[in-house]
Amino acid sequence: MTLDLILEKAWTFANSGLGLSLIASAVLYWLNRLYAAKPLWKKYEGAVISAVRQAEKVIPDGSPSAGLARLDLALKLVLATFEAVNKRRATDVETAALKDGISVAHSTLEAQGALDGPELDHA
Repeated sequence: MTLDLILEKAWTFANSGLGLSLIASAVLYWLNRLYAAKPLWKKYEGAVISAVRQAEKVIPDGSPSAGLARLDLALKLVLATFEAVNKRRATDVETAALKDGISVAHSTLEAQGALDGPELDHA
């Protein structure tokens, strides 16, 4: 059998009803797996939210570089939780994913007004 004959048979099969069904099933399977994959920080969402709220509470608005200091504190708290759960240090990729999660959680909490409560007054 030559390569041309093998490719011709494969093309004929791929264009048959069974071939199209198998291809469509494989594509749907991989799309579902891709769609179902959640970001790493979702696993630690509770710790992320707690860390964001704690950082907002501890670091007052008037502090120099308050936003950066809050992000740093929240990241330290989340990484401590990550390390306690996994018994290892987070990789650079995991740290970046958790930092993204902190930003997303902060934006969400801020949009919901959950960071403006009286328990977070800095005075």
